[in-house]
Amino acid sequence: MNTTPTSSRLHIAIFGRRNAGKSSLINALTNQPIALVSDVPGTTTDPVSKAMELLPLGPIVLIDTAGIDDEGELGKKRVERTYEVLNRTELSLIVIDGEIGVTDFEQQLIQRIKEKNIPVVGVINKADRIQISDVMRDKWEKQLGVDLIIVSAAIGLGLDALKNALIRKAPYEDKEISLLSGVIKPGDLAVLVVPIDKAAPKGRLILPQQQVIRDILDHDAMAVVTKEHELKETLEHLSKKPAVVITDSQAFLKVAADTPRDIPLTSFSILMARHKGDLIELSRGAKAIETLVPGDNILIAEACTHHRQSDDIGTVKIPRWLRQMVGGELNFEWFSGTGFPQDLKRYKLIVHCGGCMINQREMLYRISLAKEQNVPVVNYGVLIACVHGILPRALEPFPMARMILDEP
Repeated sequence: MNTTPTSSRLHIAIFGRRNAGKSSLINALTNQPIALVSDVPGTTTDPVSKAMELLPLGPIVLIDTAGIDDEGELGKKRVERTYEVLNRTELSLIVIDGEIGVTDFEQQLIQRIKEKNIPVVGVINKADRIQISDVMRDKWEKQLGVDLIIVSAAIGLGLDALKNALIRKAPYEDKEISLLSGVIKPGDLAVLVVPIDKAAPKGRLILPQQQVIRDILDHDAMAVVTKEHELKETLEHLSKKPAVVITDSQAFLKVAADTPRDIPLTSFSILMARHKGDLIELSRGAKAIETLVPGDNILIAEACTHHRQSDDIGTVKIPRWLRQMVGGELNFEWFSGTGFPQDLKRYKLIVHCGGCMINQREMLYRISLAKEQNVPVVNYGVLIACVHGILPRALEPFPMARMILDEP
C-alpha cells in the first residue's frame, strides 16, 4: 500500500498477433522476466497486468494480451478479452511480426483503437531475423496510418527509440481532477470519518481513505481522522470549523445527525464518483431509484473481487435497502472484476462500486455503455445517501450535481 495505486498508474497495453513477440518485448523493455515466453503460438491466453516502474515514464501498468488472431471457440473468447482491455488502456503498443507484416488483424485493431481515441505506438519486431527495408516500413505505415519503429526484442535493438516514442505519446495531461478540488483550500481543516468494523481491513485504511488524506496534504490543508461514534466529541474539541466532513457511506445517517448543518458533508464514495467517473450522470441515476417496482432487474457491479463479510455492502445491505424502498422483491445480479457485461438492456438500474481499483477511462466507459442503452447507473455512495434521504445534503459541495436532483 506504499506504492502508487494501480488505478492511478498509466495503463499501457501491448497488442498483436500470436507469436509476434509481445511478451518478449515486455521483458526486454523492463529488463525483467515478467511475461512467459515461448515459440508456441498462443502462450499468453488471458490479459496479464503487471504494476511496475518504467523510467522515465514512472509508475505504469503493463498489460500483455492474447493474440488477436487466436482461433477456435476458446480463441474467440481470448480475443474478446483482449479487446476488452481497450476499455482501460491509456496508451497502446502494437507489435507487428516482421516476418509476416501487416494483416487484416492489425488493421481492424488499429481501427478499434482509433475509435476509442487511444494514443498508439507501433513497432515492427524480429529485426534480428529479417532485414526490414524502409520501403517495407513505409508501406506498412501507410496501411495502418501509424508510425512504426523497427525493433528486436531478442537483442534489444530499437528499445531506446521505442521508449522515446512511448514518452511522446503518453497522455501526460491531468486526466483526473483532484479529489477535493473546489472543496478545500490551503489552511482548511477536513474531518474524515472512518468506521472500524469487521469489514475494515486489518492494520490499514482502504484506498479511497488513503487517497483523500494524501489529497488534503497536497492542498496544504489538515486532516483529522475519527470514528463515527467519536465524531460529535471530535467536532466539539476543534478550535476551528471544518471546511468539510467526509464519511464512509455506510455511516451516513449517524454522521449526518452529528454534523452541524452549516458544515458541508459528503462521502469518500461520492468523491470517487466525481474523481473517476461522472457525478452528474450518477446523480441522475439516483433519481431512477424512485421509479423501481417489484420484479425489476438490478445489476450490482464491483470493479474488484474481495472477501465478503456476513453483512456485505454489495450483496446484503444495498439489496436490503432497495427492497425496503420498493416494498417488494427485486431481481439482483452481481458482476465483479475487470470485465463488464455488454448487454445491459434488461436492467432497470446499475449500482456500481466507487471504482477505486479501476482507472478513469474504464469507469467512464462503463457509464457511457449504460447511457447508450438508456440504463441509469448510480454508485454506492450516491445510492446510500439517496436511500437514507440525505443525498441533497451530500451533493451540496458539488452544485452542478446537486441541481440534477431538481430536474423534472
